[in-house]
Amino acid sequence: MHNHFYPSVFEKDGPASVKKLEMSDSQGLFELQQNVTNFDDGVTFNPVLIILPPRERYEAGHAGAISLLVSRGACASDIVTGMGPIVTPLPGGRYLPLILPRVPLPLHWRYRLACVAMMRSCRPALTEIHNRPDLARFLARFGPVRLVLHNDPCTMRGARTVRQREDLARHVLVCGVSDWVVRRFQEGCRPLRTEVQPNCIDLSALPFSVERQRTVLFAGRVVADKGVDAFVRAWGNVRKKHPGWTALIMGADRFGPESPETSYLERLRPVAAAAGVMMTGYRPHSDVLKAMAQAAIVVVPSRWEEPFGMTALEAMGCGAAVVASPMGALPDLVGEAALLAAPDEPEALEQALGFAMDDDELRERLGALGRRRAALFDVGPARLRQDELRQEAIMFARSRSQS
Repeated sequence: MHNHFYPSVFEKDGPASVKKLEMSDSQGLFELQQNVTNFDDGVTFNPVLIILPPRERYEAGHAGAISLLVSRGACASDIVTGMGPIVTPLPGGRYLPLILPRVPLPLHWRYRLACVAMMRSCRPALTEIHNRPDLARFLARFGPVRLVLHNDPCTMRGARTVRQREDLARHVLVCGVSDWVVRRFQEGCRPLRTEVQPNCIDLSALPFSVERQRTVLFAGRVVADKGVDAFVRAWGNVRKKHPGWTALIMGADRFGPESPETSYLERLRPVAAAAGVMMTGYRPHSDVLKAMAQAAIVVVPSRWEEPFGMTALEAMGCGAAVVASPMGALPDLVGEAALLAAPDEPEALEQALGFAMDDDELRERLGALGRRRAALFDVGPARLRQDELRQEAIMFARSRSQS
């Protein structure tokens, strides 16, 4: 489909020919940059191309957090691309799979070339790249690019050093999903431009129930960074004092029904069973939201510095009382609408769970505060912010090309 976009030189020169592409691609670069002129007064006539991280699947029942967020914010004209064909795409935009060229290059270079081919095929006004700084910097040679960072950029290829981050910010509009992510990107750098584009939810689509079950729910990836074992430990210490309450873990190592059994899960299962915690394994996102709407308490005990905290936002939107870790962006996200407890601080999580389970009025108040807090991240304002940043990214590329 896109093979005519790959120079035949790749077949004989290997990695050395990458430089030849950069040097010989002035015509393609010129044509792509002409799409900037199609933008005026907030109207984009060419589509926006959204490139997912390689491991993200834009498929119902298999989607991770980034795919769900992209679907939520995508316009009808947006083109979403990722690795591999899918059966049932998510509803936002139009999905087209990347086609990797059959050339003797490392996989990451074949992936880059597939993205270039997609840009040339779609002629986007803007290319949005999620969580791949190295790819964003490379593709900025071929058209306007906006980079959306969902995790700590200092751990990502192409943004680990101050020099890389400063160079990246000179060529693409860098956006982080929270102030915490932006601060990490700016760390050690000279003043540079970055923007915040918070994650969002569709509050009107979330389930909500006034009648709550006496359940404490953990939902998400069952890995050590998420503090699942800390929740199991805390529950084992408090459950005898709270008869009639149950504890539930929904999730697996990865998103999707094919998630593997890991050594962490093998160690956790007998401990959870002994503590009286039920583990359901992976469940579709819709099932998780229903469980959040029914649970009295949702716990988010991350050890990892959460770059945003979608689980906490969804739980607040569903009206549950939230007990969250004070790590990363979580305190800024929940504000006064949750109890904070460090997962590995002695008795901290146990005390927070005990307070919430013992006090019906506290849970009701936290649930109401959470719903109001979640409304700040509703999809309507988020789409307006996205449109604004898309316009700014195109103007940024235009000013850079003219300088």
